[in-house]
Amino acid sequence: MFDRNSVAVFRFVRCDFAADTGVARLVYAFDDGPEMTETVTVPGAPFRLDGERAAAVQRALRLLHLIAGVSYYKAAVPAQVSIDGYAIDADTAALVETVYLNGLGEFAYRNGLNLRGRFRLPVSLPSPSGRGAGGERTAAAAVAGAAAASAVPSPQPLSQGERGPEAPVLGLRHHALVAIGGGKDSLVSIEALRHAGVGETVTWIGGSQLIRACAERTGLPMLNIGRTLAPELFELNRQGAWNGHIPVTAVNSAIMVLAALVQGVDQVVFSNERSASYGSQIAGTGEVNHQWSKGWVFEKAFGEYVQRHVAADLHYYSLLRPLSELAVARQFAKTDYYDAHFSSCNRNFHILGERPVNRWCGVCPKCHFVFLALAPFMPKTRLVRIFGRNLLDDGDQAGGFDALLEFQDHKPFECVGEGKESRAALATLAARPEWKEDVLVKRFASLIQPTLAADELKIEPLLVIDGEHRIPAALWERLRADFAA
Repeated sequence: MFDRNSVAVFRFVRCDFAADTGVARLVYAFDDGPEMTETVTVPGAPFRLDGERAAAVQRALRLLHLIAGVSYYKAAVPAQVSIDGYAIDADTAALVETVYLNGLGEFAYRNGLNLRGRFRLPVSLPSPSGRGAGGERTAAAAVAGAAAASAVPSPQPLSQGERGPEAPVLGLRHHALVAIGGGKDSLVSIEALRHAGVGETVTWIGGSQLIRACAERTGLPMLNIGRTLAPELFELNRQGAWNGHIPVTAVNSAIMVLAALVQGVDQVVFSNERSASYGSQIAGTGEVNHQWSKGWVFEKAFGEYVQRHVAADLHYYSLLRPLSELAVARQFAKTDYYDAHFSSCNRNFHILGERPVNRWCGVCPKCHFVFLALAPFMPKTRLVRIFGRNLLDDGDQAGGFDALLEFQDHKPFECVGEGKESRAALATLAARPEWKEDVLVKRFASLIQPTLAADELKIEPLLVIDGEHRIPAALWERLRADFAA
């Protein structure tokens, strides 16, 4: 039987990519135990990879190997880590250590673990940035450095002196792989890129039929990347391994960077808005962000690393970063084209298969928040038709909405907007005749709203398009006016 407390070492055993099949193999192990092999399959093989692009694919593969290992490392969280098949530099170690520490923040909190300083990668190569092989660059310094380097809104290929010899300009085709998750955010990005004239392929990872249906609805080229976790991981979980939330977006970002290089395209686009950077405020603990790898700190650190170390002309960015969740909801509400196809309900997406009895369960935090975020921007009849019922006229759901408001509870561990967005949305509805008599709207107006300052409940400031981002400058100029309208 697996004893998580007796594990001494987590090993990154090896990784490889077969251009003739499009299959990447990522191999891990604990101590001298059996190997655990995950596979990632990029459709379209065979691929012709040679010269600098082949070398860039190898660098992206190793980055994926390191980041995807988080699914397996968490089973025992040993204090020692080894890399068997290759060496890394201090910059790489710092980025990956940051991903593990922050991306496993919710996992650590729920399991009562302290992971600070626990996951440390062995460093044996000099970094192109000029730092040596001593591993002296901490994870925090990596994030701070990436923040400074990414301050300019539009990422451009770095100069030879900045990027070092590892990151050449590959001459990638101007085209975007756009991550689609089946929810409103990615559909807003897809339509914005279409309107801006950017060639795009809607891309998702795994076998979700709900996401496929949404992707088909776009009418655009599609790329469905396969990912199969090592079956041994599920057996370890059954035997008492540590388990919990991992930074899925970080893993998916690394997968899509690999796919972009294999496909020879120059953009990987996600749809993470600025609200994703705000976590749950836990009394006595501090901030724990369920969606840390959807936040700005991860985006700028990861995107800058890719340009410095993988390919200087491969741009990784979130198209919605300057928008709040409410601003995204306003954009989505402008068309009803996807009303019968999209779903943000996480109960429909499970690692061992979907359970899509309905597209919206109506009781989870994602259903609560999406309903509330859309309500100020579309007719009530349309919203109720999408969800099948009026969630704000159900008194039994008060606790769920209270958590969104951060009223006597913290923000849920889900990909939902900030408390101030939920408070402003409910205050807006409380002033509208068609909503003000609903049970939870009346409750908010009588019980919660009087405790809040009136100027904190205005929705207009939350719709301002502003903030740091990595969107290419020319594209942002074309999009800004559309998003602000």
